[in-house]
Amino acid sequence: MEEHQSPFQAAIKPGVTMGLVSLAVTFIAYFIDSTLLASGWFALVALVIFFGLIIYFGREYRTELGGYMSFGTAFNFSFIAIIISGLIGLIGQILLFQVVDPELPGVLADKSFQTTIEMMEKFGASADSLPPDQLEQMKQDTMSNFTLVGQLKGFGIGIIFYAIIALILGAILKKKDKSLEF
Repeated sequence: MEEHQSPFQAAIKPGVTMGLVSLAVTFIAYFIDSTLLASGWFALVALVIFFGLIIYFGREYRTELGGYMSFGTAFNFSFIAIIISGLIGLIGQILLFQVVDPELPGVLADKSFQTTIEMMEKFGASADSLPPDQLEQMKQDTMSNFTLVGQLKGFGIGIIFYAIIALILGAILKKKDKSLEF
């Protein structure tokens, strides 16, 4: 009988590939206009690329398994690939924010804060209605997301988000062999 890679082994190469693509997209956006990194559109484009890649790699793995894959196998494959990709992305962002451009976190925090204020105003709440100390606290909280500790915390919280994405992808990628049902 032919030996197949486990979902963990099969997820390593796609995870590394997705992580490197993520880094490339991040650095391209940084070189074009660093404020793009705080944009909702950038996050949406990155998410679409990410979903496309994991579905592509998941289907390749399913084909390698003979065209069928259980939900558990699909979930494990997706989750491990996403975690590996996330770790590579985290390392790249730490390097970008802490080594390459230490001023960037301040720029992105200001842009994110401005976007938050604009969203509040769209929903009818004005920044003037908030006490100055609360506005300052919001600004500090935004800035803390771009620190080393903030990035590590964000990755930790992101693991929950990764699990939810892996559940969705597991449902998309699974395929039962109906000939085995009776």
